[in-house]
Amino acid sequence: MRKLTKRWQLFVYAVSAMGVNMLNLMMGSYLCSALIAGGFEQTARQFQTYKGYDLVIAGVWAGFVLVAKIIDGIIDIPMASLTDRLRSRWGRRRPSLIIGMVPMLAAYAAFLFIPNPSGSTMLNTVYYGLVLCVFYSFYTLTMVTYYATYTEIVETERERSILSNVKSVCDIVYYILGYVVVRALLNGMNIRIVALLVLPMALTMLIPLFMIKEPSNLKGELDTEETPGLFKSLAYTIRNRSFILWMLVYSFMTFGVQLFLGGINEYFSSTGMSMIFVMMASFAPVPFTLILYNKLLHSRGFAFSFRYTLIMFAAGMLLLFGVAFLQGTAKLVCSILTGLVNSFSIGSMFAVAYSIPSQLAADEEQETGRSHSAMYFAVQGLFAGVSTGVATGLVLTALKKASEHVTDGGMSPIWFMTAISAGAVVIALMLTRFLPDSLKTLGIRKVDDTKE
Repeated sequence: MRKLTKRWQLFVYAVSAMGVNMLNLMMGSYLCSALIAGGFEQTARQFQTYKGYDLVIAGVWAGFVLVAKIIDGIIDIPMASLTDRLRSRWGRRRPSLIIGMVPMLAAYAAFLFIPNPSGSTMLNTVYYGLVLCVFYSFYTLTMVTYYATYTEIVETERERSILSNVKSVCDIVYYILGYVVVRALLNGMNIRIVALLVLPMALTMLIPLFMIKEPSNLKGELDTEETPGLFKSLAYTIRNRSFILWMLVYSFMTFGVQLFLGGINEYFSSTGMSMIFVMMASFAPVPFTLILYNKLLHSRGFAFSFRYTLIMFAAGMLLLFGVAFLQGTAKLVCSILTGLVNSFSIGSMFAVAYSIPSQLAADEEQETGRSHSAMYFAVQGLFAGVSTGVATGLVLTALKKASEHVTDGGMSPIWFMTAISAGAVVIALMLTRFLPDSLKTLGIRKVDDTKE
């Protein structure tokens, strides 16, 4: 694959996933929540839910969300093998992107349809559950393929770090769009209409189709790398001790982050905080806080800088829990300050999801000649899928249903979401002590690197 060497190329390439990531944000943070009215104030239900009442059976739906995320994680593995081993005259990555994008977009559009608007029926529950499985499966193929190219489309650890950092800044942009702009639109527009307005953003994933330059890898033509089969690729990946230790840390971090993001709409609705102000405070400073993270990364290594990130996120979640009990101006001011605390963790938490697997895959390819980078992201997706399914399918749904009978202004069980998120991230923090030294010292700038 032709390498990207110029900074503007890395920037443009990092933008590619923003639209598809935005669809995933809409699905996880808005559309799934919009099927159940519990947790929303009465005045918000006409805009932030499909119909203002439940369309799915909560207990069955919770199971579907968990199953969908587990299927998403499991199917990552054969799909990673597909994109790693696909042979075509256009190479392996571009065809895989197209195979993933078309069904994903169709499933997103289908999720906006209401089979039976009369109420919470089994038909609706099964329909949305199946469509959710399709969406997550092909979203995974699209993104696993894209992230796999992070190992292949750049040459050095430094370029890979730049690409991951720029991608994390792009994540902040779509999070601002998702949690500030979309939230503002929901003050007077129904969630299904807003979701349709977001759909064209997915066209940003066309960028790699033009920037990826792979030769034909049909049998007998250019084929110089060893690409192991499905089971060998999976075995090589899970035998990588550094990667599995990283997965333990990543799983608890993901649980905490996804529980908060999955229930963010209900949380701000029930606490009376301004979601727009808090999210702006959280996301706007991220490009600058990411600079601080990278300075720590290059001077003290990954372990130190990542622990700092986890501590800041846990502190932010606990502060949010406390702010929910305040009133008036004090609540507004303190919630904004809490957003600023969170800004010191958000960008770097996104960056590690790209940089660590791609670096481990690159290290293996350099040492052994095996090229199967997509499998690293697939296995990471499996761990993340289970963590997210438990967080948003079981825990969040239980909190939403427990909040149904709370009167406006009363303490809602959904408030405890932030405290639970903080607890999960603290566990991730404690687990970082078991990471191998090769990961703990990753990122420290060597003398030769500073002369580039």
